[in-house]
Amino acid sequence: MSELAAVALGFALLAQGAPAADAPAAPEAVVETAQGSFVIRLLPQLAPAHVKLFLATAAKGGYDGTTFHRVIPRGIIQGGDPLSKDKAKTALYGTGGLGLLKAEFSDRPMTRGAVAAVLRPNQPDSAGTQFFVCLSDQPSLTGKYTLFGEVVDGLSVVDAIGETPVTGDRPQQRVEMKVHLRVTPP
Repeated sequence: MSELAAVALGFALLAQGAPAADAPAAPEAVVETAQGSFVIRLLPQLAPAHVKLFLATAAKGGYDGTTFHRVIPRGIIQGGDPLSKDKAKTALYGTGGLGLLKAEFSDRPMTRGAVAAVLRPNQPDSAGTQFFVCLSDQPSLTGKYTLFGEVVDGLSVVDAIGETPVTGDRPQQRVEMKVHLRVTPP
């Protein structure tokens, strides 16, 4: 099965609501940056709607050219805001692509490498295309954000992004991403 056919099958299974056990392969996203690439294994069994939106956004190229616009050293890196494609909208970074999904909270721990949905402050049902990656264990975030993936390769790249110099929590240089999908055997 070609990579494209496998991704299409993964979309079809998610659209039908097929349980993960029925899925012939695990969807993954390869996030490419100037610092290198890392791989996110998506977890539809934990957050099917979030994975479906992430897959659809990535398949349309919606993440390409967005930035990691927020960095909390040794905490998280945050990206996926469609507004971050436009250098003239820097003041609005972090506000776009939200308000699309209801929460799919779980008790899975927010450990190093966990990938979760960004929320508007005090609005649990406000997730969308933005996501964050935990640079270290974040137990205080468990059950408060929808965890929908985990970094399975390239944590050193995630760490390098997390070391980007910041002013407040804004990187002093653009860290753009490009995301492509692949499917690996279960």
